[in-house]
Amino acid sequence: MAKAAAVALSFLLLFLSGDLLAVNGYQKTWCVARPSSDHATLLANINYACSQVDCRIMQKGCPCFYPDNLINHASIAMNLYYNSKGKNQWNCDFRGSGLIVITDPSYGNCLYP
Repeated sequence: MAKAAAVALSFLLLFLSGDLLAVNGYQKTWCVARPSSDHATLLANINYACSQVDCRIMQKGCPCFYPDNLINHASIAMNLYYNSKGKNQWNCDFRGSGLIVITDPSYGNCLYP
């Protein structure tokens, strides 16, 4: 009985760590800006990503405009880029300022693809 409990606990810990969150072999991921990134880096990420993908979703009056700050807008732009390029780890690097997450960062009417 104790061995079964230990196995169950190990499985639960692995599940909670994200190692077993895959559904049919696919784990949903998103790219967001690393919170420790400086303003110049975030602005460069927005400019680069939005030169490659359509970033209208974060313009004033659109679902992802608010909160109107660099970390939010950079995360949206970076995720749009990451998503459009096939969700490869290297498409979220942004010189070390990108972070791949497994928790959906969508909020309100702002849906991250």
